[in-house]
Amino acid sequence: MATPYVEDESGKYIAATQRPDGTWRKPRKVKDGYTPQEEVPVYENKFVKFFKGKPDLPPGMSPGDEAQARQQQQGIPGIAESETAGLSKTAKRNMKRKEKRKLQGPDSNVEALINAVEMPTSNPAEATNDPSGAAAEKAKKIKNLKKKLRQVEELQQKLDSGEIKQATKEQLDKLGRAKAIQDGLLQLEEDS
Repeated sequence: MATPYVEDESGKYIAATQRPDGTWRKPRKVKDGYTPQEEVPVYENKFVKFFKGKPDLPPGMSPGDEAQARQQQQGIPGIAESETAGLSKTAKRNMKRKEKRKLQGPDSNVEALINAVEMPTSNPAEATNDPSGAAAEKAKKIKNLKKKLRQVEELQQKLDSGEIKQATKEQLDKLGRAKAIQDGLLQLEEDS
């Protein structure tokens, strides 16, 4: 929107205008070389100018050749060109993979999962047949049982000394398992 200038013998003026409420604005003097704010071009740095001036076609290619090249380009089957136009190479590859999965059908993955679930699972220590792994497993169990036995003994001492006046149900259950823990510990120590 260019501002209408009025030229007079004393210089350029922006003419007096009437406001919507009926009052008048004063005419304003405009200096030589003044460019109104709305007419000032937007600043563009060198990078932007370079890419605006850069041709869309590769060097040496005519616009007719470009049309032929676009027609020869193959799109992804089953997907319109407009969908893949702005996608990166990786995104296009992922879309191809999705298409393949759709074509294979959802049942192929389900059958593989069912077969995996139906196979009997075994203890990882037995599957490896690694004596050091089995020994480590036993050592871990022995350590765990010794810790539980130590906790039971500490609880019994606290009850005997009167530190704990009334034992809770969980504490009584723990005391009741003391014999089973000792038997399990003895059995593991005999096996090793």
